[in-house]
Amino acid sequence: MTIQRMDNVGIVVDDLDAAIAFFTALGMELEGRMPTDGEWAGKVVGLDDMRCEIAMMRIPGAPGRLELATYHTPVAITPAPEVPPANTLGLHRVMFAVDDIEDTLARLRPHGAVLVGVVARYEDSYLLCYLRGPGGIILGLAQQLG
Repeated sequence: MTIQRMDNVGIVVDDLDAAIAFFTALGMELEGRMPTDGEWAGKVVGLDDMRCEIAMMRIPGAPGRLELATYHTPVAITPAPEVPPANTLGLHRVMFAVDDIEDTLARLRPHGAVLVGVVARYEDSYLLCYLRGPGGIILGLAQQLG
């Protein structure tokens, strides 16, 4: 038995429209948007009376998708602390390879992107940074040098 592919990464957001705009500014495309509810959906995620809306974002011409979800019922839970530090257990960030970090940051800042630290150079290989987007989502950006 082998894994066929990684289908998507799911991220719960409080404002689906803002998250779609943010990831569109990053360069992703909206593949589709739909409500998800019913007994089958609640059983899959382990929530009673679950009702949410999802948006599937894709990278044009490349594999990789993000499933953005906003929960109407039950209401999403805000973690404590609301902005967890980098060493918090669990999903830490999603990393994207980009052509130009500074251009990408300029496109994302109007959508709420804030650097977590600084844009740093790793040897002669990469420029790297972490940023927070809508709802505290952490993204990594990597620009290969040379």
